[in-house]
Amino acid sequence: MIFIGIILGVLCGWLIGKPLLVVSKPLGTVFLTLLKMVIVPLIFSSIVTGVAGIGNTGNLGRMGGKTMLYYLTTSLLAILTGLVVVNIFKPGVGAELGLEAAPETVGAEETGLLDVFIRMIPENPVAAAVEGNILQLIFFAILFGIFITRVDQSLGGPVQVFLAGVFEVMMKITRFIIMLTPFGAFGLVGSIVAETGFAPFIPLGYYAICVLLALLIHACVSLPLLLMLVGGVSPLKHVKAMGPALLAAFSTASSSATLPLTMECAEEHAGISNRTSSFVLPLGATVNMDGTALYECVAVIFIAQYYFSHGQAVELSFVQQAVVVITALLASIGAAGIPMAGLVMMSVVLKAVGLPLEGVGLILAVDRILDMLRTTVNVWSDSCGTAIIAASEGETELKVKVG
Repeated sequence: MIFIGIILGVLCGWLIGKPLLVVSKPLGTVFLTLLKMVIVPLIFSSIVTGVAGIGNTGNLGRMGGKTMLYYLTTSLLAILTGLVVVNIFKPGVGAELGLEAAPETVGAEETGLLDVFIRMIPENPVAAAVEGNILQLIFFAILFGIFITRVDQSLGGPVQVFLAGVFEVMMKITRFIIMLTPFGAFGLVGSIVAETGFAPFIPLGYYAICVLLALLIHACVSLPLLLMLVGGVSPLKHVKAMGPALLAAFSTASSSATLPLTMECAEEHAGISNRTSSFVLPLGATVNMDGTALYECVAVIFIAQYYFSHGQAVELSFVQQAVVVITALLASIGAAGIPMAGLVMMSVVLKAVGLPLEGVGLILAVDRILDMLRTTVNVWSDSCGTAIIAASEGETELKVKVG
């Protein structure tokens, strides 16, 4: 349906021209406003529920520490891979994207990297939510999630249940907004074509190739190296064992929907114990989104490069790119394992560096296929982590060990 919306937008923008803007502009605006609407409650409830859930498992000992270390390491590796690729090829420089909204804070007064971390601490969490200061909101949500399990459960339990309910409601609303994506895609893409023609689609193809290249490097180089060097696991044996789950991830674009099959492949084909897979994989489907984090980083830098090359902002400094890295890492933790959830989270990263959300609408044109690819990388990373942790725990039934 999304492809139909995009194709209709292109055709109508081409055939009707600027008169289409009377219809397409309001549709695009409403869609972007709906995305903005869910950011704060979805991020807060998602992160608090996820962090509190980890604390409640009682497994935050040796295996929990290994799992979180692996997830943070691979997510950071993925983001840095995307950052290097997008800075080398610069797909946004000189691009004609037809974006009109001006940046809010890109190129603002330079600050040090230490200041970025200091400013993550909110003086007033409510004000941070109202003002859309996402880094501060994420920091407070993580703290809230940690300490909700440290109080008496007669008090903390109801709060956790309430926020879990808020999260489920926000997920329903998010799915509803995602259902409206074809209309949003029609409005946004139709407006761009009506105003600028087909020029934006050439740099979009270049951007998509950069995302694909970065995903391939992470999936085919970084993760296999970790499998061999850290876990002593054969990447070829492991990818063969996880094949059905990876194909399901690609077709559904949902790591959550793929989870049962991922666990079955890990246990039946790779020989990983249920003890390890039942802890590591559900946690990974919640907080480990390597492909999503990489995509968010590349997309935001791509849009920033566009504004810089058109003289509407200064080039992102090292510190500002570090903000992109940090926010992409934290936002990927809050991303739900459903199709196009990364698109909602990307708006979080854009807002963190003061870039308009209009860029989200343009990237919709190539997002669906990239969503399928990045979900496959998400599930592949989860499975690699499970195999590595199983090997480190001394499991003797592994079928994917080297040799």
